Amino acid sequence: MLNLLKKKPIDRLIEVLGKEKVKTSLVERKLYSYDATPIPVERAIPSAVVFPESHEDVVKLVKVCYEEEIPIFPRGAGSGLTGGAIPTLEKGIVVSFERMNKFEVNVDNATAEVQPGVITSQFQEYVEKLGLFYPPDPSSFKYSTIGGNIGENAGGPRCLKYGVTREYVLGLRAVIKDGYTIKTGNPVIKDVAGYDITKLFVGSEGTLGLITSATLKLIPKPKARATALALFNRLEDVGKAVTKIFTSGIFPSALEFMDSDAIRAVEDYKPVGLPKVEALLLIEVDGSPQSVLDDIRQIEELLKPMGVEVRIAKNKEEEEKLWAARKSLGPALGNLKTGKINEDIVIPRIYLSQAIQEFREVAKKYNLLMVIFGHIGDGNLHVNLLYDKNNREEEERAERAVDDVFEIALKYSGSITGEHGVGLTKKKFLRSQFGEVGYELLKGIKRLFDPKNLFNPGKVLDL
Repeated sequence: MLNLLKKKPIDRLIEVLGKEKVKTSLVERKLYSYDATPIPVERAIPSAVVFPESHEDVVKLVKVCYEEEIPIFPRGAGSGLTGGAIPTLEKGIVVSFERMNKFEVNVDNATAEVQPGVITSQFQEYVEKLGLFYPPDPSSFKYSTIGGNIGENAGGPRCLKYGVTREYVLGLRAVIKDGYTIKTGNPVIKDVAGYDITKLFVGSEGTLGLITSATLKLIPKPKARATALALFNRLEDVGKAVTKIFTSGIFPSALEFMDSDAIRAVEDYKPVGLPKVEALLLIEVDGSPQSVLDDIRQIEELLKPMGVEVRIAKNKEEEEKLWAARKSLGPALGNLKTGKINEDIVIPRIYLSQAIQEFREVAKKYNLLMVIFGHIGDGNLHVNLLYDKNNREEEERAERAVDDVFEIALKYSGSITGEHGVGLTKKKFLRSQFGEVGYELLKGIKRLFDPKNLFNPGKVLDL
């Protein structure tokens, strides 16, 4: 009789949170079963979508989920590309943080307390009006959230000079197993007490617990910027040019690479007047007005002897036009083929020229169209394998080619991901990067924070 009267798990969530925060309609459950991952992955329609509005709400929902053994799939804006926000078990719930979207800036301390649902670009625009700067700038910054950025340790073009998201997270508040609250770090630059649990959470993709707020470091806003385009007739000269810039003492705020196919894709999609060359570099420097002018002119003089043409943007409108071309690359590739696998591998800069040539050999081996672009200044390349979605044989060739791409990255002491995370699509390669001992340590960390494997189960690694 007691079993018959026992509440269903979702009913318990509704009881502790209220109907307005727990949605069970099929439409909403289906809408929240996707993210931006461009390739087919295992997914399920969740039992419910939960919209917490406070830290206390998150504590309550985790307590119920841990008691009822309900898998929890956290979600920011669903802009991830490796399946990190996709629910894979129908018994599970999606936890969307879109209603937790408040932040408070302490100008005197140059820090901010930010909830996970805050839109990245909105936060950046606000702090820049105060003369401050939050550098991480993933391509999805106009709609991705701070919580999602922290979960994926997001990067972007400016991370060459300023570092990825982890460099700006001073502390966190999170909810872990059984609804326990953990507070890490402090709003100070120097804090070396104990193990760095804050950095452990950054990039954990929601597998250790649910982040409910973050203390972010802010820095002074640069006073000026300048942008230039460097044009290459020979692909092998790109790596040499990057080395030349860095050894000159100039530290660009962004250094973006596009190969000939990427250039063609952009011009076919949204023409901005990019020339037909083998490759180009989009170069940005920032700092004081005078240093910016000096640096961009010096770059021009450095590259001239290599036969590289450098075009300096004359005004803000030209700068925005060039960056719009770079930002439109993702959708532009859809005009070349209907399907793509976008891998964001990282290679040490000294090996970039060799690695890019080897990637192109992979494209020939599998008879695929490959487009390469990315943040070449920090070695983070986006290797895109394009295929026709209606051609399963071609899609399988693209999937096999991915293994070769990762093998090349690891051969050169690189990484299988620089900013997209591991999620579902890359987890089978994580063991190769960490080795057996390292992989077992990762599993041990996961078990410590989440012994029941309920936080984003099946992502990053398998228990």
